[in-house]
Amino acid sequence: MAPTTVEALAAKQATSAIPIVTATADSLSVGLAASLARPGGNVTGLSAISDDPGKFTKGLALLAEAVPMASRFAVLMGPNNSLHAQILKGAVGAAARLHISILPVEKRTPDDIDSAFATMATNEIQAVAVLSDPVEFANRRMIIELAAKHRIPAMYTWRVEAVEGGLFAYGPDIADLNRRAAGYVVKLLQGAKAGELPIEQAERFRLVINLKTAKALGLIVPPTLLATADEVIE
Repeated sequence: MAPTTVEALAAKQATSAIPIVTATADSLSVGLAASLARPGGNVTGLSAISDDPGKFTKGLALLAEAVPMASRFAVLMGPNNSLHAQILKGAVGAAARLHISILPVEKRTPDDIDSAFATMATNEIQAVAVLSDPVEFANRRMIIELAAKHRIPAMYTWRVEAVEGGLFAYGPDIADLNRRAAGYVVKLLQGAKAGELPIEQAERFRLVINLKTAKALGLIVPPTLLATADEVIE
């Protein structure tokens, strides 16, 4: 079991023969698998990455609902991440419908994060969608702190980011992915070949709202949004 992208890459370096099961890895973009339908190598399992741009658009709509007076939004992204580029394209397409503008703000390394928020402040950004990648997740506390410092409501992907102070998170249900990954282990132990087991994508997405952060930002989260949340942190 190698749940994340980083762990799966390390396991793949160690062996090309022993089957590797992931729970959240972005297997295609890093070359762990040839395709979702037929991985072809020794890596299979699940991916937290959805190829449905509508998932992110829904999250963006939830952020717009949380900050109804905001019209200038940023997307914090990795410039060389093909998935981020796809998500941004969907966000720009949805912007007119949501009556907002989208500013892509790039970060390649942790050193870029502070200047990224300075760029948001200069452009008077009123809310930001933070796209997940290894740099983002490893430095999530810095991002959460900078969002609070600049008083920019932010949407994240993972529940832990809302727990640690983000306004809210909308993303895959990690517990569900890990439970489903166990089924792959069973199939492999029964003789299935990793390269022939299709990689499944996230199906269940969860909305987690941090009311303490909303209060600190002076936001009143609409009751209709709270009613749809899977978890509210008070």
